[in-house]
Amino acid sequence: MIAYNFFINKFTMTTICAPATAQGGALSIIRVSGDNAISAVDTIFKGKSKLIDAEPYTVHFGQIIDSDSNIIDEVLVTVFHAPHSYTGEDSVEISCHGSSYISNRVCSLLMKSDCQFAQPGEFTQRAFLNGKMDLSQAEAVADLIASNSQASHRIAMNQMRGGISNQLMQLRKQLLHLTSLLELELDFSDHEELEFVDRKSLLELADKIEKEISRLSSSFSRGNAIKNGIPVAIIGAPNVGKSTLLNALLHEDRAIVSDIQGTTRDIIEDTITLNGFLFRFIDTAGIRHTEDTIEKMGIERSLKAADKAQIIIMMREPGIDFPKYIPKENQQIIEVINKTEAFQALDGRGLDWLESELSEIASSLLHADESNSVLITNLRHKEALDLSLADIQRTINALSNNIPADLIAEDLRQCLSHLAEILGEITCNEVLSSIFKSFCIGK
Repeated sequence: MIAYNFFINKFTMTTICAPATAQGGALSIIRVSGDNAISAVDTIFKGKSKLIDAEPYTVHFGQIIDSDSNIIDEVLVTVFHAPHSYTGEDSVEISCHGSSYISNRVCSLLMKSDCQFAQPGEFTQRAFLNGKMDLSQAEAVADLIASNSQASHRIAMNQMRGGISNQLMQLRKQLLHLTSLLELELDFSDHEELEFVDRKSLLELADKIEKEISRLSSSFSRGNAIKNGIPVAIIGAPNVGKSTLLNALLHEDRAIVSDIQGTTRDIIEDTITLNGFLFRFIDTAGIRHTEDTIEKMGIERSLKAADKAQIIIMMREPGIDFPKYIPKENQQIIEVINKTEAFQALDGRGLDWLESELSEIASSLLHADESNSVLITNLRHKEALDLSLADIQRTINALSNNIPADLIAEDLRQCLSHLAEILGEITCNEVLSSIFKSFCIGK
């Protein structure tokens, strides 16, 4: 499926090892993968029997010993046989105590048994190169580890289980069918007795594909907000309590609070999870007329930051007007009047109401109830989708204007190629394979 035989052969010549868990816990798991994984662990493991003779997917109790027969730790060892493992290779997982000394010692002993210490992400890279997952699924592993909210965890799990892959596979199947028809039209253009699907039918299929690619590309704004936090800008005049509010929301003194106007001269950002949603709060400089050059720069940055936010918290005190800010399309506004009976940022009064408002808007923005919805969270995927969208739009224009089939086919091949970049697959021979499979040429 994936044309990386050179790299696969290179990887199967080496066996790698590394801790798969962070230091500091009660237990540590050391992962070993490669052709010699089982025999390498056998050289340092003493149990009832040799691991090389063990059945796959079995767990064995024993001791890790060094060359002088010193016991390093009592461990549990799990054996996996290729191709039914995370990497697709023979693999062993050693569960030992969480001591950094023990973990380092075990890895050191393995490296004396011809293992190499793994590079960052190399186990997942091998899983990809061995066809255990596509590139988008491999990227989802990192997203899953980094997820810090219920929503981002759900999206990463969906992607790792093939949510995006399945959508793209369906798109590519339709594109291959469309390309096959055009390729056949070129190959048999001299045979007038052959009939092909008319341009209207091809155009309808191209329109359908364009809508789906456009939907996926457009989902990036929501997906990125879930992954990196919904941007929330706090704006208002100087000294209305913006920095105090930020500190209250974060439950720490992140921003400097002072009675002196213009204290906040740069943008301060931090994130927090509220009711399963990750928010990225942006404290901005007070908006006012000033002759101070540095403060002016801070205000300009504040306005630019506010333009990129999806939620604007507009703050004021009684007797002070809200800032003269014109919301951008689709921005949500929450108006907060500070230093009143209903709301007081300094002592947290009314904070529950504000958090509830933020969560409600987040739910609406991100369509949290659509658990099966595929969202794009990766900029690389977004860029590839935009390129494929431009390709299919050129195809639609060409079909509408009776452009020659060879030019249309080239746009479709480019569209297939850009979608293939997301999955990490090679598609150069897939058009031919589709033609021979769908039609009985030469009969």
